[in-house]
Amino acid sequence: MSSAPTFSGNDPNQHKRVSTQSKPGFLERLGETAGGTVLGVGLFFLSIYILFTNEGRALQTTYSLNEGLSQVVSLGPYISLDLQNNNRLVHLSAQLHTSQPLHDPNYRVMVQAVKLKREVEMYQWVEYRDSKDYEEDGETKTETTYTYNTEWKSELINSRNFDKEIGHQNPSAMAVESVTVVAPDVIVGPFHLSKGLVEQINNFQTLSLRHIAALNFDPFLTIDDDYFYHTQNPRRPEVGDVRVRFSFAGVSGEMPHIGPVQTVSIVAMQRGEQLMPFRTKSGDTLEILYLEELSAEEVFTREHQYNSVKTWGLRAAGWALMFLSIQLTMRIIYTLVDWVPVLRELVSVGLKIFALCVSCSLSLLTIGVGWLFYRPLVAATLAALALLPVFLARSGLPAKKNQ
Repeated sequence: MSSAPTFSGNDPNQHKRVSTQSKPGFLERLGETAGGTVLGVGLFFLSIYILFTNEGRALQTTYSLNEGLSQVVSLGPYISLDLQNNNRLVHLSAQLHTSQPLHDPNYRVMVQAVKLKREVEMYQWVEYRDSKDYEEDGETKTETTYTYNTEWKSELINSRNFDKEIGHQNPSAMAVESVTVVAPDVIVGPFHLSKGLVEQINNFQTLSLRHIAALNFDPFLTIDDDYFYHTQNPRRPEVGDVRVRFSFAGVSGEMPHIGPVQTVSIVAMQRGEQLMPFRTKSGDTLEILYLEELSAEEVFTREHQYNSVKTWGLRAAGWALMFLSIQLTMRIIYTLVDWVPVLRELVSVGLKIFALCVSCSLSLLTIGVGWLFYRPLVAATLAALALLPVFLARSGLPAKKNQ
């Protein structure tokens, strides 16, 4: 395969490259298809696994939530530390509290919250590729257009991987790193939250810098549109310039410029002054936090809704994976006839319809087997109801003959 660059007019930030390769032979295309067939078989079994185990996961979660709702103890509006609730599942709604504010001394930012995130972006070159294939002189050619733009990016882009690095070089490292600071101790009422509960506090919102703009900063640091810019010209940045934005989650103290203290609703196990994960007899762990005031019943209703959405999402993902796997597996048939244009199009459409029908049928069958395995009583009841009209029809036949 050969390639050569061509340039679009006088634009140094765009050029084209045309690569030429000989048309692959029948055996070569057959070999590539065989590799896709092996991948398709693997994806097929993966889809079966996802569809089957998803039914068991959904049922286990449902049982665990029902078990939790039957055992949960609501602590009420006046929350106190009652040791009689040790190792029991409790529910409470109260405001977050942290002992000290989080701060970033480099930018003089301070906020009373559970989390403080520093997000760093650098002005860098970005390469975009747009390719199209065409046939010419019995050869397959690919024309790729490379376009280079400058943009703010949070990840470091390695310009050494560009097709044309000259004139589009990026720095090799960020001058400032992104970081998230988490309060060491988060308290709700008289209880200290576990790490798992703190991880669920992710309602990040951008920190306004209007109250900081009047402070005296480094002369090379500029504030504009809630960003700290490491340049004196934020409206005309250059490659390598850095800007920093702060966001926070879980307000835990009275600060007029960031809003009211966050109220949370929690369902977890009480152990002394700690709220910990609760292990149900069904096998799941209950450690739930919502960023609003909810009753125990509302919390479990939300969890049931989430479980239902997740179940249907995994069913759809399993079906899509099975559809793709069947297409890859049957691709070899298309390769055998792709030298005949009319037949090739008919076979292509036929294979898609076949993959759609088979994937739908097998997905439903797998889900049905999952129900039979995980919910045998429900499956048996449904089967009996399905066969009931047949038995009623058969029982009515002798009477009609006698008449």
